[in-house]
Amino acid sequence: MRQGGRLYFKFIKMHFLSWLEYKGWWLAFIQQFIMCTIELLPTWLMFYRMGDIGEWSMERILLIYSMAIISFGIAEAFCDGFAAFPWKMLQSGDFDRLLLRPKSLALQVAGSVFSVYRLTRAFWGIGLAIWALRELKISFSVFNMVVLILAIIGGVLMYSGIFILSSGIAFFTIKALDWINIFTYASYQITRIPIVYMPGWIKNFFTFVAPLLVVSYYPVAAVCNWEKKYYGLIALPAGALFFTASLVVWKIGIAHYKSTGS
Repeated sequence: MRQGGRLYFKFIKMHFLSWLEYKGWWLAFIQQFIMCTIELLPTWLMFYRMGDIGEWSMERILLIYSMAIISFGIAEAFCDGFAAFPWKMLQSGDFDRLLLRPKSLALQVAGSVFSVYRLTRAFWGIGLAIWALRELKISFSVFNMVVLILAIIGGVLMYSGIFILSSGIAFFTIKALDWINIFTYASYQITRIPIVYMPGWIKNFFTFVAPLLVVSYYPVAAVCNWEKKYYGLIALPAGALFFTASLVVWKIGIAHYKSTGS
C-alpha cells in the first residue's frame, strides 16, 4: 500500500514537472478560473433579478454548490486518468501494456494523467464557501470545520468513484459513454436547485444511488442548523461506500476484458 502510494506520487510529480515545461502553463489556471466564474453567473443574475426563493438565499445555494465543486475539482485532478480511460487506453489498446506490469491497474490508470490546473475549481470553491459562511454568519467552530472537511473527503471519494465506475462500465460498452457526463461534469449543477423544489425521483437518486446531496446538502444543513447535526456525519461513509462499489464494478470489468490483440 505504501509502495503503491509512493509510485502514484512519482507519477504525479512527473506529470507536474512535464506540464511546467510549457511556457503558457499558467494560462490554463486563468481559463479554468474564468470557466468557474461564468458557470456562476446565471445563479447570480437570477437572484439579483428575482431575489430570494422563499427562505433560499443566494448564499445558501452557493454554499451547497461550493461543497460540490471543491470535491469535484479535487477528484477531477487526481482521477483524470479514469475520465480519459475509455478513449485513451481502452479503445486504443494501450490498456494491454498495463496488464503486463506487476502493479495495481487502478493505480496505473489514475497515475496516467494529472491535470493540476483542474485544482483551480477546488480553490475557487473554497473561496466561495468561506464567503458564503461569513454572509450566513456561520461560526467556524471545530465541529463545523470537521463536518465540512469530512464532507469534502466523502465528496472526493464519491466523484472518484463515478470516474472509476464509468471506466468499469466502458469494458462492456467500449463506446456510448457520453451519458456518464450527467453524473460527472454536469452532476454538481443539481446543487444549485433548492432541495425542497427538486422532483422526488431526482432527490432520491442523488441521495441513495449517487449520493451527491449526501456529500453537499446534508453537511451544509447540519452546519447551518437546517437539519439534525448527525446528518453532517454521513457524507464520508456514503462516499466511501460508493467508492467501494465502483471498485467492484471496475474489477468485474477487468475480468470481462479481452485483449485487442494489437
